[in-house]
Amino acid sequence: MRTKEISKPILKSKPRVNVVTLGCSKNIYDSEVLMGQLKGNAYDVVHEAEKVGRNDIVVINTCGFIDNAKQESIDTILQYSELKEQGKVGKVIVTGCLSERYKPELEAEITNVDAYFGTNDLQNILHNIGADYRHELIGERLLTTPSHFAYFKIAEGCNRPCSFCAIPLMRGKHVSTPIDQLVKNAENLVKNGTKELILIAQDLTYYGLDIYGKRNLDELLRRLSDVNGVEWIRLQYAYPAGFPMEILDVMNERDNICKYLDMPLQHITDNMLKSMRRGLTKQKTIDVVNEIRDRVPNIAMRTTLITGYPGETERDFEEMAQWVEDTKFDRLGCFTYSHEEKTHAHTLVDDVPEEVKQERADAIMEIQQGISFDKNQEKIGNTYKVLIDKKDGGYFVGRTEYDSPEVDNEVLIDASVDYAAVGSFVNVKINNAEDFDLYGNILK
Repeated sequence: MRTKEISKPILKSKPRVNVVTLGCSKNIYDSEVLMGQLKGNAYDVVHEAEKVGRNDIVVINTCGFIDNAKQESIDTILQYSELKEQGKVGKVIVTGCLSERYKPELEAEITNVDAYFGTNDLQNILHNIGADYRHELIGERLLTTPSHFAYFKIAEGCNRPCSFCAIPLMRGKHVSTPIDQLVKNAENLVKNGTKELILIAQDLTYYGLDIYGKRNLDELLRRLSDVNGVEWIRLQYAYPAGFPMEILDVMNERDNICKYLDMPLQHITDNMLKSMRRGLTKQKTIDVVNEIRDRVPNIAMRTTLITGYPGETERDFEEMAQWVEDTKFDRLGCFTYSHEEKTHAHTLVDDVPEEVKQERADAIMEIQQGISFDKNQEKIGNTYKVLIDKKDGGYFVGRTEYDSPEVDNEVLIDASVDYAAVGSFVNVKINNAEDFDLYGNILK
């Protein structure tokens, strides 16, 4: 008697998910959390794959901060929606700041995107893809940076009233992550080879006010500094008004907290600072910078400025340029003002022509280029502890404690002369310097 064969069901494999990240380090962090969840759901997940497959799900994590960033996000959405139209990708999902802020407009204009989500829709994104939110994976991420450093978000959102900024519209009010959870997150990263934590938030200095009733960044720094294996902790995005000076004491106490501070100051004239709703005057801003430098004499300070804010006169600009020349920041970036809907500054007349905004930004950066050159020349002959980030062409490329990835100076080491493992620390004697690069040899 013949037995009837029972055919086995064909198991449909899960599509690959390609995550594309635009914008700032906060977006990088959010993409890494999403990727960690997808990996935990047994999805094949990649970050910004060069080649896409016809069954791929593409998740675009957008930026909506200023005009250039918004345009880049829109162009990227259009690029992948066209590939979907051609049958070259399976599904396109958009998330992040742009879709948080402009979801109705995007849905009306780019209709073949499968779904739009905001900045706090992780569980909904996972559900749309067919994955479950795994609570046991809280704090776990799939790093897109080299494993030896990681962006480390300690809070979400912002309570500051800055007139030009749309971040509170896209990210909501400030919410701190509890210290114990952050320590556990740091321990998980160290287990996977992370040596440098780059602390990020919309405003680091507000940390703790919502959950501890006080600014508590100093305690968090001590707890993170105590995590075995954390060799560098770096602070980015510190707000100047109400700056908690006690964190400088921790910086002096602990060798693994970098003598580095990123403090976006935006402008310097009293009328610009008042209109920007920054909560400081020119003199108070100068006093904050001076006190920080007095308390940590060898600190590297980075700032960011805006040119062309509504009502900025030639005199305002010249005063800012002179202040940059006098203050000699170690690192500086400059943006042209972007007129953002639903911000307080949008009620003002955007009266500085675009070409003037750009000319002023270029002039500030030219001043900074000279300052950076002079400061780098002073480093020749000195020896620094350097973290090796990558090998690029004929050089090993690294950073000192005074430099963040992507935005600051790099140390270049001739690979034909010296060898260094990526992710390792080496002592480098500087023998040459340019505007934004240092050259040196490894001391054996």
